Amino acid sequence: IAEGEPGEGREPFELPRFWDALGQTFQVTSQEATKLSLAFSRPPLPSAEDCQKLSEDVQNAVLAVATVYYWLPKGQGTTLRKMVRDATTEVVEGMIQLTDTILNAPVESLSQEQLISTGGVWEACEQVSNLPRGEYNQAAVVSALAACLGVVKDAVEEMEHALVEGQDPYGDIMEDEELGFRGNRDTYWSEADRQLLSSCMGLMKASKACLKKVLAAVKAHGKADSPEQIAQLDDLADIANEISPSVDELALSMYPPVNPLAVRLNAAKLASVLKKVLEIAKASHVCPPSEEGWVQFLTSAVDHNMNKVKNFTQDQL
Repeated sequence: IAEGEPGEGREPFELPRFWDALGQTFQVTSQEATKLSLAFSRPPLPSAEDCQKLSEDVQNAVLAVATVYYWLPKGQGTTLRKMVRDATTEVVEGMIQLTDTILNAPVESLSQEQLISTGGVWEACEQVSNLPRGEYNQAAVVSALAACLGVVKDAVEEMEHALVEGQDPYGDIMEDEELGFRGNRDTYWSEADRQLLSSCMGLMKASKACLKKVLAAVKAHGKADSPEQIAQLDDLADIANEISPSVDELALSMYPPVNPLAVRLNAAKLASVLKKVLEIAKASHVCPPSEEGWVQFLTSAVDHNMNKVKNFTQDQL
C-alpha cells in the first residue's frame, strides 16, 4: 500500500460507490479488531480452531481495505490518493501492532498496551469519516492547503510574539546560571538584527497571505472535470506543501545569535517557493482574470521584502 500505485480500472469509476465501500471496509476492520482483542482479553485462550477463524477474519478485513484503496485510479488526483493511502496504511499498521501486542502479552489479563493498540485501530478506522469527499480532488486539495495554512499561521504568531520590542526570545527556556550574564550577545537581538528580521517577518506574512488567497481561489474556482484541472490542483498542493518547511527553516535561523548569511539563504529559499506558488496559481484554472490582482500584489511583496533582506546583508558577502 505504501509504495504500490493503483491502476486505471476497467470499469467506470464511481466516487460515491468508492466512498461507501471504503467506509464499510474500515468499519468491518474496526469490528474485527474488537473481536480479536476481546478473545485475548482473559483466559481461557481461544481454541486453535477459533484462532484460525479470528486470524482469517482479520486478514480478510485488511485485504478488503487494501483492495478498495486500489480501486481509486490515478486520474482522480494524487492529493486525494495520498490522503486515502495514508488513512489505509494507518489502519493496516494499527492492526499489525495490535496483533504483535497480543502475541507478546501475558495471557492472564488485558494489558494496557493491548487496550491502547485496540483504541489505535478504532481511531485509524474512524479517520475515513474525516477524508474530504467533495468534488473529487478539489476537496482534497482544499483540505491540504488549509492544513498548510494552519501550520504557517502558528509559525508567524510565534515569531511575532518573540519579536515584541525588548522581549528576550529565550526568556522562557534559559536561566541566568546556565548562560551567565543576561546581556550575553548570543541571547539577544541587536538593533541591526531587528531591522533584518522585520523584512523576514514580511516574507513570513506573505506566506500566510499567499496560502489564504490560493485556498480561497481553489474553493471558488477549483474544478476537477478534466485530467488537466486535476493535475493543476495537485501541482498547487505539492508546491504549497513546501511553504511550511521553508517558513520553519527561516524562523529557526532568526533566533539569536543571528547569522545574517544563514538568514539570507533561508529567506531566499522561502521567496523562491512563494514565487513558484504564485506562478503555478496564475497559470492554472483557479486564477481567472478577477484573481490576478492579488497574485501581482503578493509577487511584488515577496520581491520587496527579499530585496530588503539582501540590502541588510550585503556587507556580509
